[in-house]
Amino acid sequence: MNTQFHFTMQQIAIFFLLFFVTNVVVAQKKPLDHSVYDGWQNISTSAISKDGHFIYYIISPQEGDAQLVVTTPSNQQLGRIDRAANVNFSPDEKFLVALIKPFYRDTREAKIKKKKPDEMPKDSLAIFALATSGIEKIPLVKSYKIPEEAGNHIAYISEQAPALPDTTATDTGKADKPARKKAQSTLHIRNLTDGEETTIERVDGYYFSQDGNALVYVRTAAEKDSIGADAGLYYYDLATKESRHISHGKGEYKNIAFDEAASQLAFTADKSPEKSLQKAFSLYYYTQGQDTAIIIADRHTNGVPQQWNVSGEGNVRFSKNGEKLFFGIAPIPAVKDTTLVEFEHAKVDVWHWQDDYLQPQQLANLRREQNRNYLAVTYPKKGRKVIPLADEQLPDARITEDADNEFALATTDVGRRIETQWQTGSRQDIYAVSTVDGSRKKIAEDIRGTVSLSPAGNYVIWYNRLDANWYSHDIQRGNTVLLNADLPVSFADEDNDVPDEPNGYGVAGWSEEDEEVFIYDKYDIWAFHPDGSERRLVTNGAGRSNQITFRYQDLESDRSGLFRRGGATTIDVKKPWILSAFNHTTKENGWYTTNGRNNHDPKDIIIGPYRYGQINRAKDADFYSYTKENYVSAPDLYVSTDLVKETKLSAINQQQQQYNWGTAELMKWTTPKGYAAEGILYKPEDFDPNKKYPVIAYFYEKLSDGLYSYLPPAPTPSRLNISFFVSNGYLVLAPDIRYETGHPGQSAEEFVNSGMEALKAQPWVDGEKMAIQGQSWGGYQVAHLITRTNMYAAAWAGAPVVNMTSAYGGIRWESGMNRQFQYERTQSRIGATLWENPELYIENSPLFHLPNVTTPVVIMSNDEDGAVPWYQGIEMFTALRRLQKPVWMLNYNGEAHNLVQRQNRKDIQRRQLEFFDHFLKGKPAAPWIDKGVPAVMKGIDWGFGN
Repeated sequence: MNTQFHFTMQQIAIFFLLFFVTNVVVAQKKPLDHSVYDGWQNISTSAISKDGHFIYYIISPQEGDAQLVVTTPSNQQLGRIDRAANVNFSPDEKFLVALIKPFYRDTREAKIKKKKPDEMPKDSLAIFALATSGIEKIPLVKSYKIPEEAGNHIAYISEQAPALPDTTATDTGKADKPARKKAQSTLHIRNLTDGEETTIERVDGYYFSQDGNALVYVRTAAEKDSIGADAGLYYYDLATKESRHISHGKGEYKNIAFDEAASQLAFTADKSPEKSLQKAFSLYYYTQGQDTAIIIADRHTNGVPQQWNVSGEGNVRFSKNGEKLFFGIAPIPAVKDTTLVEFEHAKVDVWHWQDDYLQPQQLANLRREQNRNYLAVTYPKKGRKVIPLADEQLPDARITEDADNEFALATTDVGRRIETQWQTGSRQDIYAVSTVDGSRKKIAEDIRGTVSLSPAGNYVIWYNRLDANWYSHDIQRGNTVLLNADLPVSFADEDNDVPDEPNGYGVAGWSEEDEEVFIYDKYDIWAFHPDGSERRLVTNGAGRSNQITFRYQDLESDRSGLFRRGGATTIDVKKPWILSAFNHTTKENGWYTTNGRNNHDPKDIIIGPYRYGQINRAKDADFYSYTKENYVSAPDLYVSTDLVKETKLSAINQQQQQYNWGTAELMKWTTPKGYAAEGILYKPEDFDPNKKYPVIAYFYEKLSDGLYSYLPPAPTPSRLNISFFVSNGYLVLAPDIRYETGHPGQSAEEFVNSGMEALKAQPWVDGEKMAIQGQSWGGYQVAHLITRTNMYAAAWAGAPVVNMTSAYGGIRWESGMNRQFQYERTQSRIGATLWENPELYIENSPLFHLPNVTTPVVIMSNDEDGAVPWYQGIEMFTALRRLQKPVWMLNYNGEAHNLVQRQNRKDIQRRQLEFFDHFLKGKPAAPWIDKGVPAVMKGIDWGFGN
């Protein structure tokens, strides 16, 4: 077809004018600078009411004061609350309740003045009436709670400022040392409907029943009351407004739990003397027919092992039918001898070759081990007897959400923990434990993988990494079946590229009454009858045939996390399913729908060049709220009834329009060995193909799936701040890397270098001004690459490992774990021990090849790094220094593997820009690059450029 276009001179003039204006506007946009970070925003939280009539979201800057917005689905704003946090709808959804944080500037000023915790600015409480948009603010509020399911009350604790110390002189003429009195905590119980309020002084803990009809609170003793006559636990009836003192005495009251009907109450309490070295918790039980709560379990109760007691750290909960009460028990801990003179005794860690865990790991987990407890159950309506469900030999026990079924799931790796030194995860034995008599049935042994209990408690299923199969065990019948026998697809991670058995893709959930379990492969969802009788492909293979990953989107679960406590989700197959969808070819995301009962291709709702997050669905209405983003568009909040026609609710980061932003595109190339490679290429918004641009490659493992992610200009924890550098006239390539076992360094060469060579062929790339940047594993690859090529003008390696021979036997100090597993089985991908193949460790250790380096490089290596020992950075720095190679090292004192403190993130962001600007753009070297910063100038001069 031959199509002709005819334009008038006036139209041509208008066209060129618009073209000129558009380019001038783009050209006039300024690059991002270091002043922009604090004000850049995100939607930190959002929620939609059950009826879909109201939505709230919080706009949070990176640093400063957040703002809560309350709106309707049609974006009729009902109100805003500055500095709101911890937001909830009331159960009847007539009110919205939130804490109001102090002004950021006030908190900052108090920190500058080193105020004590009780002198710091206090929160306030906001009660927002959704019908009228009226708001009431209550100052000096420490916390608040509302019932989970019903009721029209709120409870909160106000905290008055502590009384000023008495500085009056005594008879001796000298003033007594001032004693600062504690702040006074008062409980307020308010009826939200009429505003009527009851106040109770000296309360430090309080808990609603789920139905909102009752509240219990812990009252402390009055000052100078050594007996504590009115201290203890109280039960408050919200209908009658009466309080009952149900447990007397000073002590520690914890783990307070109502049953679902709110007719029973249980808690743990320790009432031993305040200076007692040993806690003595008991389990208490109360019903409304009792005068006081009674002890139903302690160290003397039938069934509690000798030298064991009720744990104050174990969760207390009733089964749904109220018949069972679960709690924790634990061995009575040894008490330190306080008569010993501290300075006369050694402080020593004794490492033993047969310890389950290395001493550093024991020390890192010390608090957790001191609080460790083991699941037990009692039947409060049937008398005082405790049934232990777990112990030191069978330590991990799980129950279903309802917990009405007989059996709990228990696992143990006792005797096989040493092997976690060199592999991820230990082998486990699996048991079903009866909650009726405590008897144990061994289901399987030596399983390495994931294990879960079905929602109704009839089946245990597990994925075994050792053979990449899914198994199901019928607890009552005692038989085990292989679910995926003879199926033509793998349920193991198809992209696994480490020398370790692959993980599975997980479980979507179960249908009601445990009829079917829904299991993922890479792309699709399968349904298996857990007895092995039937199986079907729910998504009909459409995922694999179209290279789309489908995942069930759980919009019904209790977001408090309680719904998942049993490790399984129940899916209603009678309702349409919403599936998230990710297209591996285009990297696009979206939504599909399907019917869980039939095996049909899912029907697309929408899929496109975006990423979605924070999806919520109104419980009783067809309203969805979600964030949507891509590289150009910030993650704003939207609302929709069908996920297609949408209303945009927020408009964050409008200042972005003032700045030269950028674009993100999928780049593909072929590596020297013929591998198909891909990555993300970021270009400035004002990209001009007639110019030549410097390029920085940033990499880790695989990043291209994030093609449509929004990257705010946040000060970096040591990674590359991509949007910032793109705005400042750089191209950034984020290549995917596929690894070959034993040769991770060569794999980085294969993919990173070839990607940069492909870019170098473009006329708009300055091939002499290319750099690389990476953090952690990325930092290692940076260190390796500069020993193998001189194509890079600059390099930045954050927390790199440069000597795998010394790092191999070291400790990851944050967890206390030995590093062997990482080199043999996981990320470092050597696939052999150091003594089996030392040549591979040397080949992949940059330290042994540093004489080849010609690239200027900055190392960040921090003295409190808990993942990569900072002496790895020291080894690299001192070697390059001796070789007289240009090298700098940054040690952020007291910092972790990734920078945590914001001032340090801002510092390294500035240094990164100055470093790359100097070596890639020819700008003058900042003083820290040129001459360094001597120790005598530390804290005085940071060595920045102008």
